[in-house]
Amino acid sequence: MDTKLQDDLKHTDQLLQLTKDFSSKFLSAIDKLAADKEIAVNCRVSMPDSGAGGAAALEMFRQQYGNSLTAPAGPRYWGFVTGGVTPASLMGDWLTSAMDLNSSDKTSAAFYIETETITLLKELLGLPESFLGCFVTGATMSNFTGLAVGRQWAGLQQGVDVAKDGVAVLPGLKVISGTPHSSVGKAMSMLGMGRSNMVYIPVVPGREQVDVAALEQYLLAHSGEPLICVANAGTVNTVDFDDIAALVKLRERYPFWLHVDAAFGGFAACSDQWKHLLAGWEQADSITIDAHKWLNVPYDAAMIFCRHPQLQSVVFQNAGAAYLGDPAEQFNFIHYVPENSRRARALPAWFSLLAYGKNGYRQLVENNINLAGQLGYLLETDSRFVLLSPVRLCVVCFTLNVAPPDEARAVSEFLAALNGSGVACMTATVYQGRQAIRAALVNWRTTAKDVQLVYDTMKILAEQVVNKYSYA
Repeated sequence: MDTKLQDDLKHTDQLLQLTKDFSSKFLSAIDKLAADKEIAVNCRVSMPDSGAGGAAALEMFRQQYGNSLTAPAGPRYWGFVTGGVTPASLMGDWLTSAMDLNSSDKTSAAFYIETETITLLKELLGLPESFLGCFVTGATMSNFTGLAVGRQWAGLQQGVDVAKDGVAVLPGLKVISGTPHSSVGKAMSMLGMGRSNMVYIPVVPGREQVDVAALEQYLLAHSGEPLICVANAGTVNTVDFDDIAALVKLRERYPFWLHVDAAFGGFAACSDQWKHLLAGWEQADSITIDAHKWLNVPYDAAMIFCRHPQLQSVVFQNAGAAYLGDPAEQFNFIHYVPENSRRARALPAWFSLLAYGKNGYRQLVENNINLAGQLGYLLETDSRFVLLSPVRLCVVCFTLNVAPPDEARAVSEFLAALNGSGVACMTATVYQGRQAIRAALVNWRTTAKDVQLVYDTMKILAEQVVNKYSYA
């Protein structure tokens, strides 16, 4: 054994303490760290012939990257829909790394932890016991899994077995949706279905919600064709929800695979006030829910829920590996998701769910929704901003009150200044043809003081930018 490795083994407790101290210092300053900033790191490290040991590696990390660390898990990171890391989920994540369990090993506790965590999540979200749930890396792989099983279903409707014979036996399979997330197109590309086979159904005027009448017209015109319909339960720009119950009724007349992308909108189910937005999703064929978003657990973690586990295993079974057993006789997650070996990513969620319970998550979700509403009100009543959509849940979509010829430039300058300030991070988007900005509030740390601080900063920066151009 390498001498440095032997030394580290002898001093593991001290190394863990050094790591804990570094982590504690980072977390204690997270409210003060920049939510986002441009970083320039000179990646000059080369592979050494002789290692320096863990303590020296930590010091090199501090010197190389310490001044470049930002706070995407902090209270004012409102860019990507990124939750923070609850204290309990951090505990679970540390243990996950320390134990290095494989969730696909049925002799491992991780297998049973995942099974139990899925049960807890179904109780939290009100999903039926009949759904099989599995952890995957993120919403992209969850959508990938749901579409893969939907593709298998579609093939069977035409008398072909895609899992056995390949996608060539089912050419031109269409995926239909109103405002699908970009990961759906990516999944179609990876599955060999082709991005060009995405069909965008018209949406309700002024909304991102699919127009049910327009969807029915398409289904009627393509009656008899196997189709996958992606319903959106929380669009990226405005957290708009498709009328899932109406889509379920349509499926009774025009059979299709109904996949619900509820990556973060699914957590509306935690609140009695908002769970009506998901009415009917218990009848979906497959559902995507992301854990490292509103559940506030560390990257990476998401879940795929499916009502058709037999079809799912046909697609993902690790056939031919005798040591894994017969998928039909012995359940193993390995036969239901893309990965074989799998990190025990359920454990952080298990810790957080049991630590804070239904009431804790209800309060987390409702607090973020209320704070997003407060930000929306402040912007709506400020002549320098234009609120582009009602604040439906936890995302605020807005732009600057600048005449269209200069709007794109003004938005770009404002956003660069805001993110460069370090006070907050938001992302650019395009909504109904207009250059826009979106703020996504899904972090358990965020408070009303954060909202006011961000708004006060936005006012100053907007005044500078808007005065440079002309009001719309």
